[in-house]
Amino acid sequence: MTTKPLIDLQGIKKVFYANDIETHALQDINLQINRGEYVSISGPSGCGKSTLLSLLGLLDTASEGSYTLAGTPTTHLDRAQRAQIRNKEIGFIFQSFNLISELTVEENVELPLTYRKDLSVKQRSEMVKQALARVEMSHRLSHFPSQLSGGQQQRVAIARAIAGSPSVLMADEPTGNLDSKNAQIVMNLLDELHEQGATICMVTHDPRSASRAKRNIEIFDGKVVSDHPVVVPSALAV
Repeated sequence: MTTKPLIDLQGIKKVFYANDIETHALQDINLQINRGEYVSISGPSGCGKSTLLSLLGLLDTASEGSYTLAGTPTTHLDRAQRAQIRNKEIGFIFQSFNLISELTVEENVELPLTYRKDLSVKQRSEMVKQALARVEMSHRLSHFPSQLSGGQQQRVAIARAIAGSPSVLMADEPTGNLDSKNAQIVMNLLDELHEQGATICMVTHDPRSASRAKRNIEIFDGKVVSDHPVVVPSALAV
């Protein structure tokens, strides 16, 4: 029995139009990612890797091609339908944390869950507590983002991403705003989540971060130019 991929992109193209100028951000992307994989997407600035992550995260739609996520074709879904699937199937980890300053840690982690009509208040509360425990931030649930370090804010952002038990975590430069010590802590946490079964797609320009993944996809001029298992050189091994 063949297991269907969690993510299946076929013939994906993305074209942006501005002032009668066409910019081909992605061209002929054919890509499959299975459950449990840890994938890094790398390449130079402007190569299309963030555009690809936006498509994978259903934050944007392709100009051509098809995208199937967890068995659901997404190509012809409207904005509300994409939002519903995104909220249930995808957890986002952003470079800038994107925590809401007026909300406590607990409220920030719970916020995406409030849009899930299948969850009761009690269920949401329990999911929040479990997520914060996994990132070792339970002791900060009543604090506000301004009272946390950058590393702590990113751990809260990861708790928010995993609280709803999504099918895949989309991480966009998750260590970009962190010093080396906190970056190491965050990458260790992503390693642990992967070992526990999480599927992770991470955009990064940092070779050390990319080396933590198990598979590296390289993008250049909107095309996949390399897709291979990661071999960690001894100098980068942790």
